Amino acid sequence: MAYDTDLADRIRERLSEVNTIEIEEKKMFSGLSFLVNGKMCINVSHDNLMCRYDPEREEEISERPGFLPMIMRGKQLKGYCYVEPVGFQKPNDFEYWINICLEYNEKAKASKKK
Repeated sequence: MAYDTDLADRIRERLSEVNTIEIEEKKMFSGLSFLVNGKMCINVSHDNLMCRYDPEREEEISERPGFLPMIMRGKQLKGYCYVEPVGFQKPNDFEYWINICLEYNEKAKASKKK
């Protein structure tokens, strides 16, 4: 399972600045997933981000540089996307993706435990 460890470190460092959340790291989706308060929030997949966001913001978010729709079983999975490095290299862009993931995490539902 190969993923950009420097990118994982950037996410880890940024999330650690938020005192009101509990962070867990889990290997999944061919990369490293960051669960916030028990819910999948943001992942590193190879050299891309994989973001979970409010599906109601799909139109706005899909216009961002580096946006790639997440396709599973031939269908676009609303509320999830990949972001290529061009979309998060600048600090403000990186912050944008972290913030939309954290904002949605507050109202997102947790996966059912097996």
